[in-house]
Amino acid sequence: QVHLVESGGGLVQAGGSLRLSCAASGIIFTINVMGWYRQAPGKQRDLVATRTSDGSTTQADSVKGRFTVSRENAKKMVYLQMNSLKLEDTAVYYCYVKYFNSVTRAYVERWGQGTLVTVSS
Repeated sequence: QVHLVESGGGLVQAGGSLRLSCAASGIIFTINVMGWYRQAPGKQRDLVATRTSDGSTTQADSVKGRFTVSRENAKKMVYLQMNSLKLEDTAVYYCYVKYFNSVTRAYVERWGQGTLVTVSS
C-alpha cells in the first residue's frame, strides 16, 4: 500500500516562507518523479514543481524564482521550499509521485491527502 504523508502546511503572512515535506512509503520501485501539485478553492489541481530521480525539474511559471523542489531519493522524501509567498499561493498542496511498476509494466501515479497553505495579508 502506497502512502504519501505531507507536513509543513499552515498559515503564513504574505512575503513569508514555508517548507513542505512529503514521505513516501510502500513503494519498492525507483520513484521516477516526485513533486507537488496544488488546488486553490474553486480551481483545478495544477502542477507546482516536480523533480525526477536524475535531478531534472519542472516548475509552474507562477512559482519560478520563489519555490524550490528537492528530494532525497534514498529516503523517498520530497520537499518544497516556498519563499516570498503571495496571497494567490493559498491552496491545498498535494504530494505527487510517479513510478514504473516493473511487474505490471505500467506507470503509476499517486497523490497524498494534501496539506493546506494559507497566505494572509
